[in-house]
Amino acid sequence: MDQRSSPDPVPSWVPASGHALRHVGVHFDAVRVLGFAGDEVAYELMQFTDFRAGPIVRSGVGDRSTYFLLPPRSAAAYRWPAGARLIGRDLPCDAFVGIPALEGRTWPLDWRSRPTGEAPFVGAKLLHEVAVAVLTGRVGG
Repeated sequence: MDQRSSPDPVPSWVPASGHALRHVGVHFDAVRVLGFAGDEVAYELMQFTDFRAGPIVRSGVGDRSTYFLLPPRSAAAYRWPAGARLIGRDLPCDAFVGIPALEGRTWPLDWRSRPTGEAPFVGAKLLHEVAVAVLTGRVGG
């Protein structure tokens, strides 16, 4: 991809190939939702945004977490429901999230929704509203 002419420049934190760990709180905050609930939150969020939700990364191993990437220092403003865990700079320890490249072999990580110029991050307020609705049983499932 020619990044100079691409309508959606690739963020600096997205690796050119494979996948890489990125320090949370530097380029983004993250909210993690485990298993099928993460898929449900992602689906509802993508439906609401006409599939332009911003960056959502899914892990294909272990607890099959879904990571919603938000602007740095935005996630701590919300009280996340049980089942959604804030991963941000304000934690007492360093935290990292695996980020896949946009193309090629990235297993076990993949993009459920990619960052774009229009949606470089998931909106914290909208994600909070959707996560509360899904994880408390008011929508989906």
